[in-house]
Amino acid sequence: MSDNTVKIDIGLSEKSRSEIAAGLSGLLADSYTLYLMTHNFHWNVKGPMFNSLHQMFMTQYTEQWGALDLIAERIRALGYPAPGTYAQFVQLATIKEVEGVPKAMDMVRHLVNAQEATARTARKLLPLVGEADDQPTADLLTQRLDVHEKTAWMLRSLLEE
Repeated sequence: MSDNTVKIDIGLSEKSRSEIAAGLSGLLADSYTLYLMTHNFHWNVKGPMFNSLHQMFMTQYTEQWGALDLIAERIRALGYPAPGTYAQFVQLATIKEVEGVPKAMDMVRHLVNAQEATARTARKLLPLVGEADDQPTADLLTQRLDVHEKTAWMLRSLLEE
């Protein structure tokens, strides 16, 4: 039986590619969990701010959906399978699912925490990516950090009196 696997030679060591792919798998899990939480809240929000929160959550989950593909494709470009099951996501994610249907402002609090958790997961990868000189992953992480930090700020602003 012959091995038909084509060797990857993109200027990153196998060790670096493996470690970065593992870190990106955690980011994908957090990102998917955040996506699902945001979409759930979009469906179930109610109260005086229904329309504005419903629209805001839709904008956020739509952006998040697009990011999932970018993260998964980067993992694949590094030569590893992207996690793609709920069981894998639950195991890898730092964000925990929210039980029941929270009140609208509690939804916002949960989303602030989940946005910030996703940002922390992305930021934690930066030293490894920098050391490996992996610019495409660094660019992806920088873009994701910008989105998550800005979204957390906007959500946090809703909680201020």
